[in-house]
Amino acid sequence: MKVLRAMSKYDLVLYDLDGTLWDSIPLIMECYKKAYDVVLGGTDRSDDDLQSYIGRPLGDTFAMHDDETRDKLVNTYLEINCARLKENAIPIFPGVYDFLAKIRTSGVKQGIVTSKRESSAMITIDLLELGGYFDVKVFREATERAKPHGDPLIEAARRAGITDMSRVLYVGDAVPDVLSAHDAGTDFALVGWTKMPREELDSLGPDYIIEVPEQLPCIIKGSEL
Repeated sequence: MKVLRAMSKYDLVLYDLDGTLWDSIPLIMECYKKAYDVVLGGTDRSDDDLQSYIGRPLGDTFAMHDDETRDKLVNTYLEINCARLKENAIPIFPGVYDFLAKIRTSGVKQGIVTSKRESSAMITIDLLELGGYFDVKVFREATERAKPHGDPLIEAARRAGITDMSRVLYVGDAVPDVLSAHDAGTDFALVGWTKMPREELDSLGPDYIIEVPEQLPCIIKGSEL
């Protein structure tokens, strides 16, 4: 096992959840809008505006409102979202189980770093039986500063016993993910199946773009597909 790890380019691979491992963007948008319907009778915020907050802490999404309204929107969103999550409403992206299994058997550690709260994230992790693939899990509660700061990635590396951040790869789909990777000093791989606008993501200079899931284990090993 040690030999395999030494041959790899990275010692730790960290993943975002929403839009990276599972296809949750449609559900998130649905829950944003339903929360507004319940609390304020609707919203004139555009889909592009709402979608730009995916990957950031939930409170940021509603931070333009007064504190009382923000908190009502957050709590309503969580109630609606958790109910839908328990219906197993989020599918995993094709190929994810395969690359998680392949990387795990190579001896490279894996983990998740997400701005989701542990209580809601674990519903889908358990339903999709993903927990066994990960050595570390860092949720919103783990650090004072969330993405786009690098603190959650640094905390995940600390928990995994990794001190050299250049030996860490973060895999994500959104602007806060790549900014967090840059801030933490890790490499970043953008998933080609992202539903976020590609122009801004490409302009931020991801180290890799994973167009097909099979590419990720090759990147870890530093080999060609």
